Amino acid sequence: MKGTRRVILVHGFGRLWSRLAPTYRVASTFHQDRGGTVTVIVALAATTLMGLVGGAIDYARLVSAQRHIQQATDAGVMAGGNALKLVVSNTASVIGLTTQTIQDEIKDSAKNPVTIQVDVASDKTSVTAVVEQTVHLSFGPFVGMSESKVSAKAKASVVGKMRLCMLALDPAAAGAFNLEKSAQVTAYDCALYSNSSNSGGMVGRNNSMARAQTICSAGGFKDDRANFTPNPQTNCPVITDPLADRVAPPVGSCVILPNLMQTLDAVTGKSKGKNPVPTNYTLDPGTYCGGLKITKDSVVTLRPGIYVMKDGPLIVDKKATLTGTGVAFYFTGDNSGLLFDKRTTISLSAPTTGVMAGLLMSEERTVTAPTDPADLVDTLLGDVITPTPPPLAATKPMRIYRIISDNARNVLGTIYLPSGRLVIDASRPVADMSAYTVVVAQQINLYEGPNLVLNANYGNSSVPVPKGVGPVSGRLLLSQ
Repeated sequence: MKGTRRVILVHGFGRLWSRLAPTYRVASTFHQDRGGTVTVIVALAATTLMGLVGGAIDYARLVSAQRHIQQATDAGVMAGGNALKLVVSNTASVIGLTTQTIQDEIKDSAKNPVTIQVDVASDKTSVTAVVEQTVHLSFGPFVGMSESKVSAKAKASVVGKMRLCMLALDPAAAGAFNLEKSAQVTAYDCALYSNSSNSGGMVGRNNSMARAQTICSAGGFKDDRANFTPNPQTNCPVITDPLADRVAPPVGSCVILPNLMQTLDAVTGKSKGKNPVPTNYTLDPGTYCGGLKITKDSVVTLRPGIYVMKDGPLIVDKKATLTGTGVAFYFTGDNSGLLFDKRTTISLSAPTTGVMAGLLMSEERTVTAPTDPADLVDTLLGDVITPTPPPLAATKPMRIYRIISDNARNVLGTIYLPSGRLVIDASRPVADMSAYTVVVAQQINLYEGPNLVLNANYGNSSVPVPKGVGPVSGRLLLSQ
């Protein structure tokens, strides 16, 4: 390709020289005629010199223009290739993203017209772009050559598919994926994605940070002194909910806790909400009507299975501890949701088999008038929790799933909240000791100073990764 560029440019310069050479030969003839007029010789020599200098300037302009459109073409096919990796996109959306990226990169396209041809392979494994630009010359018109063309070609080939570890599903809200203050998301080996078409669908404020293999927004990215690495791609294709076909678990009859729980809770200070567990206990799977509250200094272990929170939230507050291996939570009803308080300890991993295999959390898809689980946290002993910060915008009601815990380091599995808002405002790392964590939610909002770590070490766990957010790695090969 580089050889081709030199041929194009040398040919262009040759055309300029072919126009200037006769003038140079005439000047030489006058110079050999000793009896000629010196003024004529000087004038012709000056004209020739100006032509040569002008030709060199135009040649440099062509070199710069060709380099510039090659860089733009490379950037365009890489953007299109990343879209192919993330999802089985439709061809039109990949062509549109590639074309738009090239146009955005070529700043002078209005002055120097550009034509762009983008092709996507029928098997969606590569995207190719050919770009040609007409460059207007400054000195060329003096020799009858007012413009010249430069061209570039690039191809990005997909090897495998990229890991998708975070997806905000909201189609149009500002801040569907929103990081504020000193919040961080670390996802080195996978992709962060927002489906919102809003110009601020992805937001980074203050000192917030996001680090991932790819960061992509279907709309725009509002950068308010944030540090996202790499810079988010914008106008990306929308990803269809990859878990939309997952079947909900059955909702059975209500589990009745021993009366001892109510008695102990009353003696130590009656808790808000239903089904309090104020002491060390081992719980069985089932449907907890009104939700479940792990409180005081209790250490609660969950036996493997599915825990349905019906018409009430799962709350772990005070200094309580909640642990469970092979467990899943399903939330149903307007009053459902989740809150892990600041001083709690959380260690959970998803089931390896069954209807919720790979899913640590899931929810009913419809909600009408959700409530904030923070309203059910007791204010005794100075344990005050502020109301959950409101979203920047919303396209529909959302349940609230809030993690404030400074010791929730093992959260292994996939969190799937198609009608939920995951809010993290802890001050220490969350999920950093999990082999992998995947989040697919209506909105994902981080505040304060948490670092949500989304590992992708799928081989280090027997917990399966749901199809659609899978463990297949991928990379792009760029050729010119």
